[in-house]
Amino acid sequence: MAAGVSWRDLYELRDSGAVVELSRGVYQLGDVAGATSIDFVAVCVRAPRGMICLNSALAHWDLSDEISSEVHLAVPQDSHRPAIDFPPTRVHVFRSTTFDLGRLEVTLEDGSRFSITDRERSVVDAFRLRHLVGQDVAYEALRRYLSDRPRRARIVELARSFRVSAPMTDAIRLLKP
Repeated sequence: MAAGVSWRDLYELRDSGAVVELSRGVYQLGDVAGATSIDFVAVCVRAPRGMICLNSALAHWDLSDEISSEVHLAVPQDSHRPAIDFPPTRVHVFRSTTFDLGRLEVTLEDGSRFSITDRERSVVDAFRLRHLVGQDVAYEALRRYLSDRPRRARIVELARSFRVSAPMTDAIRLLKP
C-alpha cells in the first residue's frame, strides 16, 4: 500500500503468481520465492522488535536436529505480542533489560532481513528455558556448540547474565571434549 499498489492490484498479482503471500500483509515477489529462512523474515516483518529464538534459532545454527512445527519468536516484555497464524508462530516474552543481549540481524541474499539470537544466546536460552525446549535438546545444543568453534568466555558471560551459570558450568565440565 505504501508503494501505491491498490488491494485489487495486489490480489491480482497474488492470484497470477507474480507475488506470494508469506503472512497476512506480507508479500514477496514470486521469482524470489522459496528463499531459505523466509518464515523467519515473514514473522519479523510482522513483529519488527521481535527476534527468532529457542528451537527455531537452535535449528538455524545447526545446534539441533529438531524441526519445529512453529516459528519461535521472542518479543520484549514492554512491546505488543503479535498474533501470527501463518506461518505458525509461538510468541515468548523476554525481559526488556536483557532482550538485546546476543541479538543478531541476518541479511539474506535477496536483501530481506530478520533478527535472531546468536549461537551463544541460543544455547543459553535453551538451558534457561529447558522446561520449554526439553532438557535433551538443551544438552545436545551445548554439546554441538562446544564441538564447533566454541567461545567459552562469551557463553559463560551470557549464562551469568541470565542466572544459569551454575548449571551451564556443570554441563560444560560434563560435556568437555
